[in-house]
Amino acid sequence: MPARKRSGSTDLPSTLERSSKKAQETWLATHDAAVEQYGEGERAHRTAFASLKHSFEKVGDHWEEKAEKGPSDPQAARRGAEARAHLDDGDSAGGVDANASKAHLYEIARRLDVEGRSRMSKDELVEAIQRANDRATAAARD
Repeated sequence: MPARKRSGSTDLPSTLERSSKKAQETWLATHDAAVEQYGEGERAHRTAFASLKHSFEKVGDHWEEKAEKGPSDPQAARRGAEARAHLDDGDSAGGVDANASKAHLYEIARRLDVEGRSRMSKDELVEAIQRANDRATAAARD
């Protein structure tokens, strides 16, 4: 996971470098607590992103505050051992708020200039937004 150094010793992922201070603080506070409990590494990062996804959604190359707090996808709704047991089952929407309304997802897709969005189902919008987010993040890193 590409990350940049931030003041102090914590690495802040690049998508958070381009996000609000509140998003950064949410991720950092959870990450620091997770490091104390689990040690530095992937588990601390996963925990921090799970926390972030309850209040923020990924839009393009950054995170924006959601209108309503709550899990963004089936993976984010899981806790503890259950979450670890389902890491690779495809239930994560990669920061897209899959629980949002189709109208909200359509608006995000419009902002990201997703082609064919008017003909897409809700699930197709989630997948198209994920791809657009990945492209925007990759372009921002270059």
